[in-house]
Amino acid sequence: MNEQTETIAPAIEQSAQANGVRPAPPAPETHTSAAIAPQAGCPTCGGAGAAGVSPNGTGMPSFVYAIGRAEARFPNLAAEKEFAQAIGRTDTAGKTDQQTFYAVLSRRENRYLIRQLCWVLTVQGLETYLLAPRDPGDIDLLVEAIGQAASPNDIDVVIGMRGPIAPPEMCNGLMVPIVVFDQIYSFDRAGLIQAIPKPDKISAEQFGPAAEELFNRIIQMTDNAGATDEHRALNYLAMRYPAIYGKAAEEFGRDFSLTGVEVRPSPLSSTRNIVDVIFSYTNRNTDFTEKFFVRCDTTEEFPFLVTKMSPYYDR
Repeated sequence: MNEQTETIAPAIEQSAQANGVRPAPPAPETHTSAAIAPQAGCPTCGGAGAAGVSPNGTGMPSFVYAIGRAEARFPNLAAEKEFAQAIGRTDTAGKTDQQTFYAVLSRRENRYLIRQLCWVLTVQGLETYLLAPRDPGDIDLLVEAIGQAASPNDIDVVIGMRGPIAPPEMCNGLMVPIVVFDQIYSFDRAGLIQAIPKPDKISAEQFGPAAEELFNRIIQMTDNAGATDEHRALNYLAMRYPAIYGKAAEEFGRDFSLTGVEVRPSPLSSTRNIVDVIFSYTNRNTDFTEKFFVRCDTTEEFPFLVTKMSPYYDR
């Protein structure tokens, strides 16, 4: 099995461009504020909260590596009416509502409308963050994230810094943390599975279902809003480290079940935040459990691999 750390997301982006990405049609009504984890300040988004200060007051920035779905919404009636006028100036014959929405925002003269909308990231169906680019030039990433076609299998990965709770006037009463993002990857679930490098000794028929089951397991973990070191490490591995999928397929082939995914602070943690991500597999006949782990550094905004997939032994 190839254990090199490979970037999955850029390969997915090409698949997404070929198949089309998607938006959720903007909704002008008031939305509930069911967020998973509201948090602290950010250096560029203004509002309440000290810049980059974590909730515990340590002064450490609070980073986000979240997997969810990006949606565009109208913050007020005036923005909705202005958008309607822009539709009248655009050739939309034969287009669906979603294609029309994308076509309007894609026109250069309508870029000001992108800044008028509010951009919401939902995680596990809950409105979790409002998105804002750290670099104004990255505003086009939001348009590409919603794309031209909507699907329940669409996925967006947002990497950035978590800031203060949004004021109610920012997005029609929705009060969730603002995330100032540096990167957004957008793709569909099938594109993700196809982009993961498959180990030579495992068939495609065996690898696909194993990879999809492990990915679902990670993103459906309780309260995984991608804001803690544990969840950021898990989401990073799901997106950037193919070896965890190869190991899952290998263990399923040996008649083992995936019985646990756990994240613990590493004994190597001292001046840096390092965690051990432990995968437990139990034999379906003998109940014997094997554990394997990957060590990640989550100190800064972008997590990275410290130790490749290895056997894990309880101490």
